[in-house]
Amino acid sequence: MRALIIDPFAGISGDMMLGALIDIGLEPDWLREFVASLGLPGVHVHVGRVSRQAISCGRVTFELPPQHAHRHLRHVLEMVDGSPASDRARSLARDAFERIARAEARVHGTTVEKVHFHEVGALDSILDVLCTMQAVERLGFEAFFTRPVAVGHGWVDIEHGRFPVPAPATLQLLEGLPLTGFDLEGECTTPTGAAIVATLTGARVAPAQLVPAGTGFGAGTRDPATHPNCLRLVAAQVDWNAERLFVVQSDIDDMAPEYLPVAQQALFAAGAVDVTVSAIGMKKGRPGIRVEALVPDAARESVLQALFRNTPTIGARYWAVERPALARREEVVEWNGQDIRFKTVSLPGGGERSKPEFDDVVRAAAALGMAPIDVERQVSADNPARVMDPR
Repeated sequence: MRALIIDPFAGISGDMMLGALIDIGLEPDWLREFVASLGLPGVHVHVGRVSRQAISCGRVTFELPPQHAHRHLRHVLEMVDGSPASDRARSLARDAFERIARAEARVHGTTVEKVHFHEVGALDSILDVLCTMQAVERLGFEAFFTRPVAVGHGWVDIEHGRFPVPAPATLQLLEGLPLTGFDLEGECTTPTGAAIVATLTGARVAPAQLVPAGTGFGAGTRDPATHPNCLRLVAAQVDWNAERLFVVQSDIDDMAPEYLPVAQQALFAAGAVDVTVSAIGMKKGRPGIRVEALVPDAARESVLQALFRNTPTIGARYWAVERPALARREEVVEWNGQDIRFKTVSLPGGGERSKPEFDDVVRAAAALGMAPIDVERQVSADNPARVMDPR
């Protein structure tokens, strides 16, 4: 697939991202036309080139009218939803700003609805995010990966005062991503840049093998003598079909076993894609159980809440994992008056493997008065072309 590797070796900001996209092939005229289509009075796009430590970089800046608005999340989302961007670009932009709102709410101990967007709610940040999400679609990228994100060190002045680098909300946004560049002076990664890389990549780390197809550099505002202050993007062809998930795990020694199925169903209802239970030995010689759920990032908090509500545990742990998955498809066959789905997966290097869906086998067995194992054997025998790995 056509992938974009984000390499923030000197950090990432919205303008660095757009500059690098220009350098990797985004047409400046298209960017100007897209911004003009947003219908924002007094907004102009400037596209040019600058040098950062002898590296020629794309540079994008916006000329904006005076701004005094401190927007809430709903105001920003209204601007995103009212834009002429594609459904996918609007969805990505919404995700980015919702991430920022959640991070700000956690830092300031308030709710997402009450968060004031200050710097990130400014018009240039909104343009950075929305233009980036539409631009990556324009360039045809299907997947996104990151290399370690440089964050820098020192102090930064923001709306709430003087804070250490990385700023608190920025660090929240970068949870789960590999970080580097702590020795670099100043704020290398902005909240907008952190939201962009987190949203696009989902913290997926660049694969070990890839075929580069193009490179672009986007310049940051500063030009220090110590390093090239730019963002590198690499267009690449990668063979990758891995989903980033989280393992949520808790060990429990004081739960009656009859309540386990109820807890499992609650975790599934909260968004877990798989839940397993295993017996373990715990401290003081007590027998216990380990509850482990495989969870998408978007459902992590809801699964944790369901775990705490439906079990007596007082703690849990989680970590990010990659789940490669084979491409699959489903086909329905009619057998003895019963519809039975066959699930077929494509194997690495060619070939396929198929099997009838267990739930359909059980339903058909009940309807026909047969044992499920006999249904599975007979339906497989009657469909040899579909069963590539018969038992």
